[in-house]
Amino acid sequence: MFRLFDAEDENKFTWESIGDVIDGRKNLGEEMPVYVYRLFQFTIKDELVKRFGKEVTIDIFRNAGELAGREFANHLLNLELSFNEFIAHLQGVLEESKIGILRIEKFDMDTGEAVLTVGEDLDCSGLPITGETVCNYDEGFLAGILKVYTKKEYVVTEVDCWATGSRVCRFEASVKNLGELSIE
Repeated sequence: MFRLFDAEDENKFTWESIGDVIDGRKNLGEEMPVYVYRLFQFTIKDELVKRFGKEVTIDIFRNAGELAGREFANHLLNLELSFNEFIAHLQGVLEESKIGILRIEKFDMDTGEAVLTVGEDLDCSGLPITGETVCNYDEGFLAGILKVYTKKEYVVTEVDCWATGSRVCRFEASVKNLGELSIE
């Protein structure tokens, strides 16, 4: 039986851990306001920063995002598509899921380096300007998706954010160990 908080086993989360949301929320449905998501995320982030510090919290959110991105890709995306078809499919699924509006500013097919933007980002659009990027979960989420599709380890770093004064989140992505990419 699945027990989320068993410390003995690593990587306990699987897509099935989400459960049957449609059956479980027959009256309320599977959607909720963005402020509820942010209330959940930001209060957890606040508590983690108090207990473990900012850098550890950033790593936790980035790693959780990568796990979510891998599961998202494996369960919701068609990984058999050509690169251009995959990107169009990914854009559609992200919009349909109300995560954000993805655009590819650059993708170097030889190196795997990319610049991606997410407009109306679930994590930060509308936040007050703080002068720092805040979408660490998104960094991991995008890295996880890229990893599953390309079969390469990615590092994704947010360089522009609503919280830094931008109107979109901009992410730079690069392959950890350059080698042959599995992109068609």
